[in-house]
Amino acid sequence: MQLGRDFARALIQIEQDKGLSSEVIIASLEAALVSAYRKHKGGNQNVEVLLDKDMGEITIYEVRQVVDDVSSEDTEITPLEAAELGYEGLVSGDLLRMEVQPEDFGRIAAQTARQVIIQRLKDAERQIIFEEFSDRIGDLVNGVIFKSEGDQALVRLNDRTEAILPREERIVGEKYEMGTRMKFYLLDVRRTTRGPRIVVSRTHPGLLRRLLEMEVPEIQEGTVEIRGIVREAGARAKVAVASLDANVDPIGACVGNNGTRIRSVSDELGGERIDIILWNGDSLAYIRNALSPAKVMRVEPILEQERSVRAYVRPDQLSLAIGKAGQNVRLGARLTGWKIDIKVIEPERLPTLQDLFEDIIVKGSDEELWQKP
Repeated sequence: MQLGRDFARALIQIEQDKGLSSEVIIASLEAALVSAYRKHKGGNQNVEVLLDKDMGEITIYEVRQVVDDVSSEDTEITPLEAAELGYEGLVSGDLLRMEVQPEDFGRIAAQTARQVIIQRLKDAERQIIFEEFSDRIGDLVNGVIFKSEGDQALVRLNDRTEAILPREERIVGEKYEMGTRMKFYLLDVRRTTRGPRIVVSRTHPGLLRRLLEMEVPEIQEGTVEIRGIVREAGARAKVAVASLDANVDPIGACVGNNGTRIRSVSDELGGERIDIILWNGDSLAYIRNALSPAKVMRVEPILEQERSVRAYVRPDQLSLAIGKAGQNVRLGARLTGWKIDIKVIEPERLPTLQDLFEDIIVKGSDEELWQKP
């Protein structure tokens, strides 16, 4: 049975254009033709299909067990029946492979071949996409918003790959208009019956980490390490950094000259405010740093509560320490892993002339009182 040389040329073209092995296509086609033949014949025959890819020829065999007493005409045959078909000398227990050429099966075979190749191409492309992106989970990816509806936006990562940006992964207040190019954090890649499901994020702390790695050479080189990141996406973030080189200021490296580096990262995140703080192995010192930009006078552990501290600030630093709607202290607590209670401490001051004058009057009055008879 012929599929023709056009089939052979098509296989070669597919190999070159799609990177899909002809062996894979042929194995799939042979399996599909087995099912197609059984359906065509209306039975449950044992079938072998061999395809010559160079000539485009299909050979079909029905395989039957030689038995003395037939219980299934689809899979068994007697020695006498085999001899009548030209297969002499067979005895019970032998296997007979009969080449068959069913009528009108050529059209079915050609249609099956077309369907199998189309499906195989889809499967192969989906597998390529899955393998390409499953190895990049946690990476930074570029994409263009091409559709926004309901609870999710759709992002085009390249000509053949789309990703989902769920509502919970969007920055509140950020606009996702068609054609807008953005950077995303590759959150998840999963196989589904409709192909890989790729999920990206704009709120994940990993997005800020990747942007800093891209913008700050000292982080790329490993001289500066990011020890922790917390975000309230679109509003504020805190990043704890440390330096492995005593000659490198980790905060200065991240901020850049005149704030150029951190401003670039902030702009990419819609103006999100980013506090770069110095990591410290001493928990109390780390907590003090984490409340930046507020100036903390002292930090004391609360002995009766696990991982809890009181941070004391002057009155003029209270609003900075707490932050808008408690944001600064909340992020500081998340970054350090400690519960932080902000307390105000009244500053000590030197006595004024008025204080001294009043003190003299009071003491003088007391002395007169004691001296009276």
